[in-house]
Amino acid sequence: MSKVKVAAFSVSLDGYGAGLDQSIENPLGKRGEELHEWIFPTKMFQKMYDKGEGTEGVDNDFADRSFENLGAWILGRNMFGPIRGPWLNDEWKGWWGENPPYHVPVFVLTHHAREPLSMKGGTVFHFVTEGIESALEKARTAANGKDIRIGGGASTIRQFLQAGYIDEMHLAFSPVFLGSGEHVFAGIDLPKLGFTETQTVYGKGATHVILRKNQ
Repeated sequence: MSKVKVAAFSVSLDGYGAGLDQSIENPLGKRGEELHEWIFPTKMFQKMYDKGEGTEGVDNDFADRSFENLGAWILGRNMFGPIRGPWLNDEWKGWWGENPPYHVPVFVLTHHAREPLSMKGGTVFHFVTEGIESALEKARTAANGKDIRIGGGASTIRQFLQAGYIDEMHLAFSPVFLGSGEHVFAGIDLPKLGFTETQTVYGKGATHVILRKNQ
């Protein structure tokens, strides 16, 4: 059965999913890159960016699993790029170069319309201006029975959680405190939403926690 899920989403020990002051020079915000130190050395990540062999083990296993059975992604606009307000032109095509890692349709939440953007490897960015319900409906159609991954950022995850749309979350807790930034759980009552901890696995660079809704 198709699921709406969060996977391999890095979080600090104090609950932040990104640092302050995201920009083109610092896309994850101040110290935000520290949250992702667990995934950078993995075989999956290194292979994705043609950087070498990479490491195996628990962290790599979870990184690999995060791409299984995906039919579509949903991203907040900040995850696509640092541009704010109306699109001035179509020059910005994301952080990932000509061949982004998605390889399926990606639906980007925005207040400003833009034509779909086709990239190498099967990634097509669709820009959705009608809100999260419209994005989810379009993603379900595109996924054709496969899973839909909510890729972030933290505010997008909160919106989908509060609306009750997320079935499963894999959070990778990195051993750092950010102290400030974009908090993943602000205004969220996970037990009230039906989530319970179902699995905790300790990797070399992160503690992996899987949360699923009660059935």
